[in-house]
Amino acid sequence: MPEGFRDRFEAGEALATRLTGYAGRADALVLALPRGGVPVGYAVARALRLPLDVFLVRKLGVPGHEELAMGALASGGVRVLNDEVLEALHISLEVLEAVARREDAELARRERAYRGERPFPQMRDRVCILVDDGLATGSTMRAAVAALALEQPARIVVAAPVAPPETCALLRAEADEVVCLVTPQPFYGVGWWYTDFGQTSDAEVRDLLARSATATLPDHEDNDAISL
Repeated sequence: MPEGFRDRFEAGEALATRLTGYAGRADALVLALPRGGVPVGYAVARALRLPLDVFLVRKLGVPGHEELAMGALASGGVRVLNDEVLEALHISLEVLEAVARREDAELARRERAYRGERPFPQMRDRVCILVDDGLATGSTMRAAVAALALEQPARIVVAAPVAPPETCALLRAEADEVVCLVTPQPFYGVGWWYTDFGQTSDAEVRDLLARSATATLPDHEDNDAISL
């Protein structure tokens, strides 16, 4: 098992080796969480010869400590709250709602930016592989699982290159399958386990979605050809 990854593409390639049972299946698709999950999902989808799309989720960060999630929003109006954080920091309903309104507006903006007029993929009765570049508290992925479950897929698979063991355990109670390559303790943070953890831009997300939709890259193509 690797101790870390050079970049998100390498992480996706490594993750795909644990998902080979879904390779080439007509009823399976990869759903990446923007933005950082899209390069990982692109590499997974490419390796497994599966379609790629995005599943939009926004973290509700604690004001002044935005990296700490007090919950998350997903497409379809699903909201998942981290009650422990809310109670420990005495977050008021007014503060929570203000953050939720701001993140809901950003969720809508990203829907337009990434999807445009393209319809949502059919997810009912399909195997949906939810991919992110890593999990910390799991709030964002939990929101994605809850929202996706409303679409009645046949199976929800959560896949991430790195996550703390307690987060993986939490998600196993909510998804049909959870694949976490690296489960370090202490965890430190997702970015700690990447050499290159630069921010993924909206333009990169659109480019990778377009490339995945229009071309199947040959198996012998190396990482340099897909790096941005």
